[in-house]
Amino acid sequence: MNSEENKNQKKDRAEPAPGVLYLVGTPIGNLGDFSPRAQSLLKSISLIACEDTRRSKLLLRNFGIERPLISFHKHNTKSRIPQILEILKQKQSVALISDAGLPAISDPGEDLVAASKENNHEVICIPGPCAAITALAISGLPTRRFTFEGFLPKKGQERKNILIKISQEDKTTILYESPHQIKNLLKELSLVCGEERPIQISRELTKRFEEQIGPTIKAALEHFTKNKPQGELTVVLGGVGNSKD
Repeated sequence: MNSEENKNQKKDRAEPAPGVLYLVGTPIGNLGDFSPRAQSLLKSISLIACEDTRRSKLLLRNFGIERPLISFHKHNTKSRIPQILEILKQKQSVALISDAGLPAISDPGEDLVAASKENNHEVICIPGPCAAITALAISGLPTRRFTFEGFLPKKGQERKNILIKISQEDKTTILYESPHQIKNLLKELSLVCGEERPIQISRELTKRFEEQIGPTIKAALEHFTKNKPQGELTVVLGGVGNSKD
């Protein structure tokens, strides 16, 4: 069998396959973004590992999906990873989903993926929405080269060091932040980057009240001083050289 035939066979094989860990992208807001392939796979998977079983049940019921669920989050990875590996060893299939978006991105799923590969279990991604890439694409800032930081450490020297590093970065930087911390982050960025550094903050991506806030750190801070921050926020910061100073 040549390499092209092998590729086609893999592409056309039935899903889910035994002993495979699937990373399945879920909507970050708009339910219409849940792909047919993802829905089909989840309807026949052996087990679904998710952050919050209650929240995931609500999502899955919208699509008529009822499969066994177990919680998988940063507080139980040490016990859950061996359990999931044993299930894969028994030739059952497991799907990992997050509350919203693509699992294993700024997410404890990365540890499960690493452990699965170390134990020779195949890992396949069923692509879906990702807040970081969605926000970057619509930011108007350079997209050819970028860096992803996710959520910064809450406080301390580690946070300060990362902020300084970000301020010196010539590539576009993507961050996640919560509504109650966004003003503090913007104040910190203003100090290390300058208030005229370009920024675009996406709020409630793909949802009814989706909004873009910017175009500078100063303008974004003024916006959130007048308007109470709400919803999930994705921050896209211009690199050194993009500043309007």
